[in-house]
Amino acid sequence: MSLVDGSLGRRYLLLASDRGDRSSELARIMSVVGNVDVVSTADMPEKPLKSLSGIVVDIDLRSTESVQRVRRKLVAKAYQSMPRLFVLADTLHHGSTQAWALGATDTIQRPFEADAVLRRLNASFAYTQEKEETSASREALSRGVAAAHAVLVRVFEKLRAGVPLTPDDVMQEETRILKALKRSSLKEWVLAVRRHHNRSYRHCLLVTGFAVAFGQHLGMREEDQRRLARAGLIHDVGKAFIPLSILNKADALTDDEDAVMREHTRRGYDALAAQASFPREMLDVVLHHHELLDGTGYPDQLRNGDISDIVRIITMVDVFAALVERSGQDTSLSREAAFGTLEHMGDKLDQQLVQAFRPVAFGS
Repeated sequence: MSLVDGSLGRRYLLLASDRGDRSSELARIMSVVGNVDVVSTADMPEKPLKSLSGIVVDIDLRSTESVQRVRRKLVAKAYQSMPRLFVLADTLHHGSTQAWALGATDTIQRPFEADAVLRRLNASFAYTQEKEETSASREALSRGVAAAHAVLVRVFEKLRAGVPLTPDDVMQEETRILKALKRSSLKEWVLAVRRHHNRSYRHCLLVTGFAVAFGQHLGMREEDQRRLARAGLIHDVGKAFIPLSILNKADALTDDEDAVMREHTRRGYDALAAQASFPREMLDVVLHHHELLDGTGYPDQLRNGDISDIVRIITMVDVFAALVERSGQDTSLSREAAFGTLEHMGDKLDQQLVQAFRPVAFGS
């Protein structure tokens, strides 16, 4: 059933816009599910009516003036207790972190796709809708995990055997992975992946799940979600060259073993770079996903602006997945502890990204 059919319940929504066209396209889409009052950010009421279901903010998040004006209004208690959706431009990181810093509860991606916008509204305002059949969701989940696993087997086995690898080896199953995480829950993905016996594959599957779920939560366009899926699947590809005795060791690694393990970033990069067909972004993720913003990471001790947005995301979910994976069976407790570790890492990680990741870390 299309969400653009007027069948959802009516609500009173506020659209705060500083756009020249008063966000007319977005207002038309929102009117499908509620009565929309469009105002400038300067005219946002200090005390919104109790009947207001939520607010959508469409501003230039690069404008200090607009951001500060919205910030002053959203501190009101009434706004803090309601859904607050922000519109993001075509960006992977900066706009989204600004939105979450302003207290966003969800985001909408520009350019607008009516069905995608209405899904975000529907999720935020808890409309009742028909759920996908459980069997269909389970089938999508099974196919998605199997597809991701097939990619990892193909990639690792080819590299170990010295067989040339191409980007298509990584990209061909993206659609099933994205569909699995849309139609089932992240919790179900994690539970399914945890049953996998191969530690390296299990970790890559977890990183992929968390990365894609994060992108979907932020309302990223599908192509950016695919970029995150590729990055998650291939980030640890260098472990194909690390001895299994080290990869599968249950106890803590010795200093010498740890030194060998750290070689996986460079060895993975060298192997893919030799193929001359992998885009720079994928090579960057493979080489630098253990870099930290304070310069204490490896292999190049990069700092702050030297680390790209997608690497920052993969680094964060890589740490989180490793902590969740080694925890016990209580997923909620393990996620809480893992997220606390991300916060305690301070300026080693992008803390704006960490806070944006919170709903995914604690969600289902």
